[in-house]
Amino acid sequence: MADEFDVVIIGAGPAGENVADRAVRGGLTAAIVEANLAGGECSYWACIPSKALLRPIDLMGEVGRMPGLTLGPVDVDAVLARRDEAVSHFDDGGQVGWIKSVPAEFVRGRGRLDGPKRVLVTAPDGSTRLLTARHAVVLATGSHAVVPPIPGLAEAAPWTSHEVTAAKSVPRRLVVLGGGVVACEMAQAMHGLGAEETTVLVRGGLLGKMEPFAGEFVAESFAEAGIVVRTGVQATKVERPQPGGPVTVHLSEGPPIEADELLVATGRRPASDDLGLEAFGLTGGRPVEVDDSMRATAITDGWLYAVGDVNGRNLLTHMGKYQARVCGDVIAARVKGERDDLPSMRDVAGAHGAPQVIFTDPQVCAVGLTEAEARARGFDVRVVEYDLGRVTGAYLLGDGYRGRAKAVVDERRRVLLGVTFTGPGVAELLHAATIAVTGEVTLDRLWHAVPSFPTVSEIWLRLLEAYGL
Repeated sequence: MADEFDVVIIGAGPAGENVADRAVRGGLTAAIVEANLAGGECSYWACIPSKALLRPIDLMGEVGRMPGLTLGPVDVDAVLARRDEAVSHFDDGGQVGWIKSVPAEFVRGRGRLDGPKRVLVTAPDGSTRLLTARHAVVLATGSHAVVPPIPGLAEAAPWTSHEVTAAKSVPRRLVVLGGGVVACEMAQAMHGLGAEETTVLVRGGLLGKMEPFAGEFVAESFAEAGIVVRTGVQATKVERPQPGGPVTVHLSEGPPIEADELLVATGRRPASDDLGLEAFGLTGGRPVEVDDSMRATAITDGWLYAVGDVNGRNLLTHMGKYQARVCGDVIAARVKGERDDLPSMRDVAGAHGAPQVIFTDPQVCAVGLTEAEARARGFDVRVVEYDLGRVTGAYLLGDGYRGRAKAVVDERRRVLLGVTFTGPGVAELLHAATIAVTGEVTLDRLWHAVPSFPTVSEIWLRLLEAYGL
């Protein structure tokens, strides 16, 4: 009986931890299995360390815009030490302690489905332990960085988000493949910390999934800082004759580039390999499709759930945690025979569009649909934009403040479908936009949400005025 629990969770990242917490709050017992560090990708190789590396760059930009303040050199060793502190020096003792305090059973090892409601755990020493779930197994295994099949790339041992956020030193020459969030954030972080020659190679433009102006603002900032962005080019071959030595990247156009390190940031895929999914008609390495309660749609008896990156819905930590809260509550309700369809027990936010922040300087943040997405879905769209630098609160933050706001409006219902902000510090504007979009607050009602003066949040008034209110 010691190996039988109401819920067994594979993966102890933020999503898995939240499933355990909510299930136990609902009166269930839970075990959580993790092969690596409890706390997962976000705590050690993504959100936390990347923002620890970016914060000094953000402050440098802020200080540089304010007359009367002078910039000093960055103490790179101090920044890296602060990053190490932020990730608890890669010691997950605190996270394990929290899991046990839930209380939930923490099991160190690699978990794999071994039949319906059965998880076989292989410990680091090779021993095995079979866990049985009375009611549900939850997959919360996250995602892996994609390394494209470019000749020589894998053999060159490139950096991914793991290596760059955990770097012990800053390379003088860095090449970045990709133009998404990781590529932009880490190119700027490494360049600001001393990567003198930083080159970003991207087939399209930067931040291609956002409104076009977002990538344009970041590209301008990169150019001013000396980061080279080459669009419309692809790496065709990579050479690294000596491990740890210089790497040469051959391109579809122009001469090859030599660098000290190569960062691959071209996307991620669900970590659903080697979970035993094939025995249940699912394919490893692909998203586990779920319904809005996070239950896997392919399992007829309904005992398998998937939350976070592994289900492919939204590859964002906060969305994984949100899905996990839904999942844990739903499982507890179903076990106890209670209502499982309360408003809080379904993923609604995903359909509206997840909020996201890119912590570059300038910051980029957005929630809901872009104009292109809204038009593709057939909405009657009207768009309003406003120059953030014209808001009094922005002027007070320093000289040369540049930014833009864009609102995508559903004309039929007069509600916001999406909002995008680009500019220094705009991440703090995002939750108001998230409430407006998710809550479907009408523009006429938003008119009475009076922004404080003189703050950048006065942008809300300016957008509504631009709309015609």
